[in-house]
Amino acid sequence: MREIPTIKPRRKGRSGMQAMLIPSQQMVAEQIRSAPEGVLTEVGTLRRRLAAQYGADACCPVTVQRHLRAIAELSFGALEKGEPVSTVTPYWRMVDPASLLAKRLAGGPTFIRERLAAEGSEGRAKKFRLRPISGPQNFSKGRMSQIKLSI
Repeated sequence: MREIPTIKPRRKGRSGMQAMLIPSQQMVAEQIRSAPEGVLTEVGTLRRRLAAQYGADACCPVTVQRHLRAIAELSFGALEKGEPVSTVTPYWRMVDPASLLAKRLAGGPTFIRERLAAEGSEGRAKKFRLRPISGPQNFSKGRMSQIKLSI
């Protein structure tokens, strides 16, 4: 069952308006689950995809970060209880382990690095390097939107 999105008009600049999506936790979790395995996708890309999917101009960054933290708590807790990785939402695909956000999420940067390394190298936990995926479609506003893991 699809949720009805909440889209609110918000000011943009001095005289403009934009449609801001206020996503539910379920909407954020569905987008995270659709992220490709072994690829680190920025949260900004997640927000742009959500906005486009629901016909909004933008997606609320504060709401997405709150939901990401809640999803991380649920997923990490389930993994600690012995749930298989395939049954949890893979939040580690959205968070650079070197970021400040990684320090605030369940498991922390070490767990995120381990999960990314496991996905990128078929279970062998090694150090990984981040490199941009080739092609202009993965760049927006001069920033990388997706990063490929290389082991």
